Amino acid sequence: MAAKLDLGTFMQKVKEDNPNEPEFHQAVHEVAEVLVPYVNENPRYIKHKVLERLVEPERVIQFKITWHDDHNEIQVNKGYRIQMNSCIGPYKGGLRFHPSVNLGILKFLAFEQVFKNSLTTLPMGGGKGGSNFDPKGKSDLEIMRFCKAFMEELSKHIDENTDVPAGDIGVGGREIGFLFGHYKRLRNKFTGVLTGKGLEYGGSLIRPEATGYGLLYFVDCMLKEKNDGLKGKNVVISGSGNVSFYAAEKCVELGAKVLTLSDSSGYIYDQEGIDAEKLKVVAKIKFEDYDRISAYVNHFPNAVFVEGKTPWEVQCDIALPNATQNELHLDDAKKLLSNGCKLVAEGANMPCTPEAVHFFLENGILYGPGKAANAGGVATSGLEMSQNSLRLSWTREEVDERLRNIMYNIHEQCKKFADEKAGNINYFKGANIAGFVKVANALIAEGY
Repeated sequence: MAAKLDLGTFMQKVKEDNPNEPEFHQAVHEVAEVLVPYVNENPRYIKHKVLERLVEPERVIQFKITWHDDHNEIQVNKGYRIQMNSCIGPYKGGLRFHPSVNLGILKFLAFEQVFKNSLTTLPMGGGKGGSNFDPKGKSDLEIMRFCKAFMEELSKHIDENTDVPAGDIGVGGREIGFLFGHYKRLRNKFTGVLTGKGLEYGGSLIRPEATGYGLLYFVDCMLKEKNDGLKGKNVVISGSGNVSFYAAEKCVELGAKVLTLSDSSGYIYDQEGIDAEKLKVVAKIKFEDYDRISAYVNHFPNAVFVEGKTPWEVQCDIALPNATQNELHLDDAKKLLSNGCKLVAEGANMPCTPEAVHFFLENGILYGPGKAANAGGVATSGLEMSQNSLRLSWTREEVDERLRNIMYNIHEQCKKFADEKAGNINYFKGANIAGFVKVANALIAEGY
């Protein structure tokens, strides 16, 4: 019989093999602390070294990007694509354009994506990519030139049956359009090689809203398990991009009161609630004017802007960290508990530090991990892939209903593999095991 796995020894090897990649180490540890005991109870996973194989990307692609800015100066950036795992389908995961992008961050995101995509039950493997290019402050022409230069290299490694990228931080509809257009010119074919496309050229209804809407559908399932609902709940949200905006929109639709939104400069607090009319102003500020969220208080003087802080100090029933990784720390978790928060669900990828996660689990706060709670975005990307393959476009209602069913099914998978402690479902354990089992079984079936 194969020797049992030891978490400490396993993590030491991961760190030795992947030095100076703290985000990747964190993501692997978060999964491994749940999976090592499960794997030890199921020896065939030890025999086939499934965990050891899952933490190693199938392919890591790095390339140089050179482009001209508006002053005709040559600029140089790094480009990446991590093709993590393709056991259950083509690599699927977003492209991130942000100065913080490096191999470690993308490997963490790609690793998380494998489990998230598995949970959707759709045939998608996991991948992630991007560049340290910063779109902020760049003209449309500069962004187009960069996207074309990026796709010159990326196009050598992707197609509709191998790797289907999407958007992420810094990559919205504008960037996807430029990337898709250049791929089409390079390959001379019209395929569903990217998701998040515009409706005019193969995109899906509900895709921009999907992560935020799906997050609230998952939260609704969590509350219904406790014979509760969103109506009348006070919600604090971090971020003010697509995920946060549409999460706020769905909160309002389902009867909750949204108190905060934020960006890297600070957060706004509106005690009266950010309702549907106020969200129209937020949309103009963030998606048309590309302004800071602080501009909100110019329109609604009863609101306040708190500079340089996150919204976790605000009294609430539900907290939705939707901005970026490791934004919610142990001290924030303690503030949320003392202020009456009962539920935290992640709209971003790994926004809660490990210490904060364990605090939630130990203190009876319902916790929805990102790989389950924010899977609605990639799920709808998968639905876009299906529509592209069929050369069909489903109605808004059809896509929304499919999204709602997928989030319900994710919730049911989490329940299946979770422990209940003090009446609470351990979604942290359930999501990690449920995401693992499907990929692990496929990996064993396909050999090595």
